[in-house]
Amino acid sequence: MTNKMPPAIRDHALQIANHEMGHYVMARALGFATGGVTLTVTMDLRHQGGASISLVRSISSMEDMKEHLQARMMVLFAGAMGQTLASKPSPEKRVDKSKATAILKGELGAEQDYAKIRELRHLLRNIAYPDTDPASSDRITAELKEITDRVWFRTQKIVEELADTITGLGSVLVDGMVIKEQWGRAADTYEVVLTGEMLERLRPVQDIPALSIQANSGSDTAQHRK
Repeated sequence: MTNKMPPAIRDHALQIANHEMGHYVMARALGFATGGVTLTVTMDLRHQGGASISLVRSISSMEDMKEHLQARMMVLFAGAMGQTLASKPSPEKRVDKSKATAILKGELGAEQDYAKIRELRHLLRNIAYPDTDPASSDRITAELKEITDRVWFRTQKIVEELADTITGLGSVLVDGMVIKEQWGRAADTYEVVLTGEMLERLRPVQDIPALSIQANSGSDTAQHRK
């Protein structure tokens, strides 16, 4: 069905598919349980997408909590970063940092992701600096920036390392889109649902490495799931 999709709609669908697969791939790499991914795009380029990610994790220490908050921020950042990746094959895929920032801040959508990130970074800062004087606004601002920058750069590194996986799965998602029949009016909406079970059967999903939230010296040691 997608061979009949107008090019402008397909290009837009690929961007949003890469956004959702950015969330999905990062979540799996950081050990979150994942479900299905959905995408809907209309002829006038309105869209809706989602990646099912379970937030249930065992947290038995404050260190576990800090890791969980950072990992969740990385999953949220990864959507906007994935959306900026070039869908066409290229020797080197890079995140467009300015475009990703614009996406997060609402110029191109994903403002809900950014709202969650802002709350999570405050929680993370409160844990890391429990004795902060609330009146120390300059210090608090600097600490928030340090946390955000650190998580952002780690996310960017992983998204670029797994760019082919993200865009490849994005293409699979778009290739599965079909036009939705509408009662009494012309069909104008393409949609697709890839269930968790369908995704689990894909080799690129099976090959997503298990990574940590912290950068190791040199490259990450990939631990592929069996």
